[in-house]
Amino acid sequence: MTLRTAGRRAVRIVVAVVAVLIVVVVGFAAWANIVMQGDRVIALKAWNDASISVESTDHSIVLIPRHGATGTGLVFIPGAKVDPYAYMYKLSGIVEKGVTVVITKPTLNLAFFDQRPLATFTTDAPDVTRWFVGGHSLGGVRACMLADSKDVAGLVLFGSYCANDLSRPRLDVLSIGGSRDGLSTPAKIASTKPLLPADADFVEIAGANHAAFGDYGVQPGDRTATITSRQARTAITDALDSVLG
Repeated sequence: MTLRTAGRRAVRIVVAVVAVLIVVVVGFAAWANIVMQGDRVIALKAWNDASISVESTDHSIVLIPRHGATGTGLVFIPGAKVDPYAYMYKLSGIVEKGVTVVITKPTLNLAFFDQRPLATFTTDAPDVTRWFVGGHSLGGVRACMLADSKDVAGLVLFGSYCANDLSRPRLDVLSIGGSRDGLSTPAKIASTKPLLPADADFVEIAGANHAAFGDYGVQPGDRTATITSRQARTAITDALDSVLG
């Protein structure tokens, strides 16, 4: 084989590898940007709530109480490939009680790819003096990672559980699960309790499934909820108020 032939073969191999990488990257980007869309009608209930101010930025959705702000805030991370707007209605109940909520818009709609520091989102609400971090499903796993910081007062999990050890008693922790959750099942949540402080609060909403923590329709692998979105919102608000209130 001549040097010229070897060089041509090397070029063809490089071109082929680059072509495959381009296809993989483009395909992944397309897949990541196909999200489970939030229910527009339900989201508008939060947009039109006279007691809440809503601002959408390039990286977050900020829900601020118009009256009676408590100084407590929650940075909330959506589940994988779930429209951030799908959580507005479920979280608006605690905003009505004075808690500021910042819903993140994760990079590529996947929390694990979002390596921006918590300050990216807390600066959206400079009047907040006590911050919690939380999330749904894989967003909750990412929230657990961010909770390992002296600037975080507590952690809130929606149908989720931690992969890192947060068992020291410094954090206020609330884990909300659903009895009908087919993904983050009650058994999975129970098996990871040792990773959280001994005094962590665990609340199970009877009839709630995995998708009941947002408003984005049916999710593959989930069970069927036996409660309405409004009933789930009331239960979520009551549980959050016990920790954030």
